[in-house]
Amino acid sequence: MHLHTMWSGDATTTPDELAEAVVAAGLDVVCITDHSTTNGALELQHSGALGDGVQVVVGQESRTWAGELIGLFLSARIPPGLRPGEFVAAVREQGGLVYVPHPFDPMRHCLHEDVLIELAAAGGVDVIEGLNAKTSLPALNDKAVQFAAEHGLAVGAGSDAHVPAAVGAAYVDVPEFDAGSASSFLAALASGRLVGGHYDPPREWRPRIVPSTKST
Repeated sequence: MHLHTMWSGDATTTPDELAEAVVAAGLDVVCITDHSTTNGALELQHSGALGDGVQVVVGQESRTWAGELIGLFLSARIPPGLRPGEFVAAVREQGGLVYVPHPFDPMRHCLHEDVLIELAAAGGVDVIEGLNAKTSLPALNDKAVQFAAEHGLAVGAGSDAHVPAAVGAAYVDVPEFDAGSASSFLAALASGRLVGGHYDPPREWRPRIVPSTKST
């Protein structure tokens, strides 16, 4: 439910590398949540580059003044510089879901807790990330699961992968659903099971040539 590709700028995973990683992890659906763009997710969704049977949910991770938020089931890029409530409204306008990544991890640009509480109380949150593979302290993920239970929210999981090897480090095992329907996906999460654990090894430096992600 949370991974990055070369379109993010701070990741270098190419479509070919992602396709191999998704097959190796045995994933059927991937939510591509690049920073501040939907270009890669839309391209991969339409091209079928990840292979037969793998469906792409278009997402975007954006940093607000109060921390990061993710929109899922998007059809277009959400502009930068929005306040948290404005981001939520922009996601809702596209019929998408609001997903809160790494909600209590101070190393991951987490959303300010008071803002999270306010958004949840106002119905502005759909899913809380209860397992982020880059969160090193289990207690922080546990706190997220508890918050979701207290506020009646669905729980998600994601690798937050920025390299191919991390893809599938954390995911949600859910019953079959319509991957083109936000409501079907949200309903399936009610029966979801969080799978995986911490995976954030140091990145090995190596020279690379990554294709341009600039829009034409």
